[in-house]
Amino acid sequence: MFKDAVLAKEWLPVAYSQDLGADPLAVKVLEERVVLFRVRGAIKAFKDLCIHRGAALSLGKVKDDCIVCPYHGWEYNVDGQCKKIPQQPPNRAIPLKAKAIVYQCREVYGMIWVRLSEQGSDAAEPLPYYEEYNHPSFKTVHAYAHTMNAAAPRVVENFLDVSHLAFVHEGSLGHPDYTEIPDYKVNWRDNHYVSDEIEVYADADGTGNWSTIYYTFEILRPTVARLKKVNYQTNEIFSMLFAVLPQEQLKSTVFALVSRNYELDKPDEYFQEFQQLIIEQDTGIVESQKPEELPLDLQAELHLNPDRVSIAYRKWLGELGVEFGSDVGRKAKTI
Repeated sequence: MFKDAVLAKEWLPVAYSQDLGADPLAVKVLEERVVLFRVRGAIKAFKDLCIHRGAALSLGKVKDDCIVCPYHGWEYNVDGQCKKIPQQPPNRAIPLKAKAIVYQCREVYGMIWVRLSEQGSDAAEPLPYYEEYNHPSFKTVHAYAHTMNAAAPRVVENFLDVSHLAFVHEGSLGHPDYTEIPDYKVNWRDNHYVSDEIEVYADADGTGNWSTIYYTFEILRPTVARLKKVNYQTNEIFSMLFAVLPQEQLKSTVFALVSRNYELDKPDEYFQEFQQLIIEQDTGIVESQKPEELPLDLQAELHLNPDRVSIAYRKWLGELGVEFGSDVGRKAKTI
């Protein structure tokens, strides 16, 4: 049984496409070891385990569209079936049980997504739609993958928090003289939560252009969210798809698509490095939060009107039954 039956059904980001070369790549998803590898122009995801003696397949190699175990050379095809056992005669039948566990895998937006629930189980929600990725008016870059020692729900909620900009990101996103957040509402629309536009005096992307920016947050899935920032005076739009991989209860990796419809000739590295600066400023704060797991009981912490997005997020996680990285999971362990 997976650590979280709800998140096991979700499409979770595990790597950028560019990070997977000719050799297998090991990742961890909900405390499960997973191996990624390329065959026939596609990406496959298996449980990182040889059924024979439990060696990590990620330490092996890809050969003739099979992944080869580094321990005894067993070869598994794209369907997970073992097709060769070097230690036995070639005419001897291979046991049908000699099969790797195969996970569903997709490559979208230059990112690799994995779903742990076995193929044929309950249907997964579709991957979030991110229109800016292929829009001719926008340029999109992949932010550097960033790992922090924090629960995934804590990481996502921090991304959804507009109130911390003037403090954690003073001088880069927020201004200490403009801290008030106007009242706004959060609405359920098209099977996810969407905030009203929130008026914020800010620097949209670190370029030094301070002005009134309108923020819209969307909670797309339990570990995927979106931010859209619009400057109506200049018609400049900044958009981000923020996706978190829950590796362990208190270890998460952030992947993000960063899009803009302005300064298209500016080097991609500028936007990648600025986003890295922002997430590094967030890291120390998020890693310091207690309890480490996100409290889903709304009576456990004090909430104000500016926290409406966070409140909606916590309520939704509770309704979905997400335990991994929430205090629900912690309580379940102590009962």
